[in-house]
Amino acid sequence: MRAARRRLCSALLLAYGLFSLYAAYTVFLRPRRPPAARPPHRDRRGPPGFTDHVALGNEEWNPWEGDEKNELAASQQRYEASLKMIKHARSQLEETSLRVQIWGKAAIGLYLWQHIFGGHLEPADVTAQWREGSQKAGKTYFSFITGPSVVPGYFAVGAEQVVLVLNGREPAKVASATEWLRHAQTLLRTRKVRHVAAMLLGNERCDNAWIQPYLKRNGGFVSPLFVTYDYPLVNEEDVFQWPLGVATYRNFPIVEPSWSMLHDPRSYLCNFLGTVYKNSSRETLMEILKQDGLDKLCWIAAREQWQPQETNESFKNYQDALLQSDLTLCPVGINTECYRIYEACSYGSLPVIEDVMTPGDCGNSSMYHSAPLQLLKTMGAPFIFIKNWNELPAVLEKEKKMNLQEKIQRRKKLLEWYQNFKAWMRQKFINTLENSFLPSDKG
Repeated sequence: MRAARRRLCSALLLAYGLFSLYAAYTVFLRPRRPPAARPPHRDRRGPPGFTDHVALGNEEWNPWEGDEKNELAASQQRYEASLKMIKHARSQLEETSLRVQIWGKAAIGLYLWQHIFGGHLEPADVTAQWREGSQKAGKTYFSFITGPSVVPGYFAVGAEQVVLVLNGREPAKVASATEWLRHAQTLLRTRKVRHVAAMLLGNERCDNAWIQPYLKRNGGFVSPLFVTYDYPLVNEEDVFQWPLGVATYRNFPIVEPSWSMLHDPRSYLCNFLGTVYKNSSRETLMEILKQDGLDKLCWIAAREQWQPQETNESFKNYQDALLQSDLTLCPVGINTECYRIYEACSYGSLPVIEDVMTPGDCGNSSMYHSAPLQLLKTMGAPFIFIKNWNELPAVLEKEKKMNLQEKIQRRKKLLEWYQNFKAWMRQKFINTLENSFLPSDKG
């Protein structure tokens, strides 16, 4: 980064010098247009008080004098504009203390970049082999790269600070993530990068022991670590909980709130479109919905087997269900946290969450003691939390009695909370990196 600064400073000084020389040449050395040939001498004698119209006192009339003055003024304006540009570039250099490159090798990286940072990627085609974007935030200039062509050792490292976005959900993904970590370790040893942070789409049972040897606290080099789910090692010092977000791997869109989304009546009290696993609470949910015809009030589409990808028709149905339902039912799966929670928030459909712990190693940490969904609860998520789906009939009965104005106010509150939540996570991410990567810059 120091070399880049020196190159930028040298370029600025060179530009400054060239503009200065040009201004001096224009003002002092540039050849002037030759004066016009004088008219033949005439007798200037006349009546007392007569003044020749071509003479003012002792000064000769110059027909190009106005042009020369205008050109001098224009030259001065160009000089001042160049100075202003140089000063602006210098101030930008002084304000930007950090350059961070994010390597997006898990879909959660797209949630970070596009949904939380509001960043753009080129090309826009989601099937492109290489996509990239950049933006400045705080004291940091961020660049983001993703796509199948981003592989270890086959692209230029664009910054001395790197954030690895990794997938650790299953053994094959862990193997790939480990390869990336080893590549980053090599770059550190050869001084091509100075710091490495990681964002991990963790295992749904919080079985993330494989990454612990890479943490700086354990003699490794990764700090900080952002990780999904209620990982017990979260301490908000070097390990931070991160939201699961929406299913970007299914190309869930960035949803902009509209007037109709806020104000129109919705056709259904609730919705559930998803997989019903054998011997799960989802079976209980389906049984309760069938009682007293509650399933007729909700948009229900259950299937027996999970599908990683949606058809165009099923994906549109899912989005329509979120938009046309006042409530979105969120039963637990392998983990309590699911994409459905954040996708419902995007459409102003209030999540009704089964607030129970799932089997595995997730749970309370040294920082949080309100598992599951510690992060969302700490941020004051305005959801409906229930411990058992037997509570659902009472929730729906109350929902029937709400008028449209009350529902509109609730939608506004939910959408506003979600926008603030994403903004808070963005700032948390930036502050954490700056505090971790710039400790010596603090006064």
